[in-house]
Amino acid sequence: MTIAELHSNEELRRHEFPVTAAKIHLGHASVCPLPRRVAEAVQARALVAMVDDQEASLPPQYLSDTRRIVAEALHAQSDEIAFVGPTSVALSYIAGGMPWKKGHNILVYHDDYPSNVYPWMALADRGVEVRLLNVRELGKIRLIDVQGQVDENTRLVALASCHFVTGWRVNVDALGKWLHSRGILLSIDGIQTLGAFPTYVDHVDFLAADAHKWLLGPCAAGVLYVRKEVQARLQPIVHGWHNVRSPGFLTQDDLQFRGDARKYEAGTQNLLGIAGLRAAFALLEEVGIESIAAELSRKRAWLVAALQEKGCEVLQPEMPPDNTGGITTFAVPGSDMAALHRTLSEAGIVTSLRTTRDGRQWIRLSPHYYNTDAELHRVLETLEGTR
Repeated sequence: MTIAELHSNEELRRHEFPVTAAKIHLGHASVCPLPRRVAEAVQARALVAMVDDQEASLPPQYLSDTRRIVAEALHAQSDEIAFVGPTSVALSYIAGGMPWKKGHNILVYHDDYPSNVYPWMALADRGVEVRLLNVRELGKIRLIDVQGQVDENTRLVALASCHFVTGWRVNVDALGKWLHSRGILLSIDGIQTLGAFPTYVDHVDFLAADAHKWLLGPCAAGVLYVRKEVQARLQPIVHGWHNVRSPGFLTQDDLQFRGDARKYEAGTQNLLGIAGLRAAFALLEEVGIESIAAELSRKRAWLVAALQEKGCEVLQPEMPPDNTGGITTFAVPGSDMAALHRTLSEAGIVTSLRTTRDGRQWIRLSPHYYNTDAELHRVLETLEGTR
């Protein structure tokens, strides 16, 4: 299945993405509707589990094969992948499990999504200095900004691969290469690019991402990547039968963890969620991440120009190709943006209302590859009808 086939065959598009028959969903930076094949994968696993042991009924190598699928998509190894659920949980595992010492500092961006700020802020109680990255424009994080704000005591930089309001993508590869040349670790919240743009870990130490946004998977079916070379340093902060050696399900006298990323999985996995995650990655592979990225970049360029022509203010309207994400956020000068958001919702158009630190409200559009140009035109027509 290709993007061109979806756009030229409405019957196929509605079959694969049932939401399109009911509404225009432009909220993939928030929570996605499930594609049919992802929902059916979860359903099929649930039906088997209805008449058998949920774990024992899994096909042989099911979990290991799924780790391999995820790893290949990220340019990782299977033993570097853990299934821990929500992004917030995975990032908390990273922040809480490293051997920080008093005097170490970590660089974060205060206006990232809270899930990638709070876990690091909490380290202040352990004597770790949490530095807040200073940038000139909201979400516009460049390598030069990071270079000027780390020093010999910086142990880690924690950033999102794409800003959740502006859509500015960080050049993760360039950042990771530079940080590693100075012995500094890089942690990435990848939820706003996984499934939308190439999201690789060649120069990353940690990556966390749930499936429920651009990947088009279930909620709380996320992945945690931990580079093999740092797994010995990142200790589990949760303990259970699955990640601690328990032969015969008998508690041992000492804690011996698994020797790979499974040591971060304390208990039974979210098997239904993993079934959906697997199907989501299969769909991603079929459509192709490069094709998806090109389509989302095209949509954003069109939206920016069209919104500006209507007199709207767009956040970060101009972005280099390597920094362009799938998010377009705008405001209509002099308008009540909350009321406009409600109007769009009543018209069957799903968007997100977001507030920046200065108190201003904005509408965020995050269409995916299966959304058509006609649906984007509907947004503009609805905006025009409110004036």
